[in-house]
Amino acid sequence: MAQLTPWRPFREMSTLRDEMDKVWDRFFGEQAPLTPWRGEWVPSLDVSETKNNVMVRAELPGINAKDIDISLTDDVLTVTGEKKQEKEEEDENYHRVETSYGSFSRSVRLPHEVKSDKIKANYRDGILKITLPKSEKAKSKQVKINVD
Repeated sequence: MAQLTPWRPFREMSTLRDEMDKVWDRFFGEQAPLTPWRGEWVPSLDVSETKNNVMVRAELPGINAKDIDISLTDDVLTVTGEKKQEKEEEDENYHRVETSYGSFSRSVRLPHEVKSDKIKANYRDGILKITLPKSEKAKSKQVKINVD
């Protein structure tokens, strides 16, 4: 005859938590599951639009302007570059280094068709601003509606 076992939901939740922790550990290795990948740096990108332009703003602190490339293929804008460590300090002993260096690439699909020959970019104080004029076809036409 089968025995009845009392249901203990908190024990089952604890077991589920342990199993999920094991999955995270196998996927990410020994590092904590919500920490960024080691050595990878991904700059933030904001995309907005005005009546006439699509605007892209990227935060690229510590990067030299000559190390940034911007390309447009079809309707995908790509910003690539490299953040370099330029100096070595021989007198300091580091116990932990959290600054990251290396190459990055960010691509974003633009919401409208743009005039590729009129694109302008400005880089100052670690902020890259790209202005992409909308094509005439992409500019919205406003129609006034009379309400009776």
